Amino acid sequence: MNDMNDDDLNEDPSSRGRNGLGDDDLSGEGDWGDDEFDAGLLEEELRQAAAVLDPVPGELQQLAVDAYALHDLDARVAELTFDSLVDALPVRGVTDVPRMLTFRAGEVTVDVEVTARGLMGQVLPPQPARIEVLGGPRPGSPLTADDLGRFTGDVPLSGPFALRLRTGEDVVVTEWLRA
Repeated sequence: MNDMNDDDLNEDPSSRGRNGLGDDDLSGEGDWGDDEFDAGLLEEELRQAAAVLDPVPGELQQLAVDAYALHDLDARVAELTFDSLVDALPVRGVTDVPRMLTFRAGEVTVDVEVTARGLMGQVLPPQPARIEVLGGPRPGSPLTADDLGRFTGDVPLSGPFALRLRTGEDVVVTEWLRA
């Protein structure tokens, strides 16, 4: 049984959909011909549309570039194991409490106290170290830990920050936190 009538035979094929079938054929099955899907072209068009409709703020783009430039493939990441904002019980009536942080990477532990005036801390096991306070696009503030692993910095922290420690041959970078 043939479902076609004389009108179907006389119809101009160009008036049909892209696949040569009528618009009512939505099955997705059809001969797409020689047209190939170009994912690269689609991606580029989407990037251009996003750049116009929802551009990345320049400051955020610079932060991303700077953060990537700071990465150190040989560095071990020190995991945050204690944060007094999360893990400690609040004391009633006490204001301006310093934030206590503990980071651990293998055998190295870093205890840090963050206040409105800056930070101080200790590297354990006690050892000398060079420490950089990383904070966004500006260069890290250099600190030096003494033979007992103690260090202080009088630069108040604001925004995201991390610490990069260099102890002998080891490089350890802490997780990023918001001050």
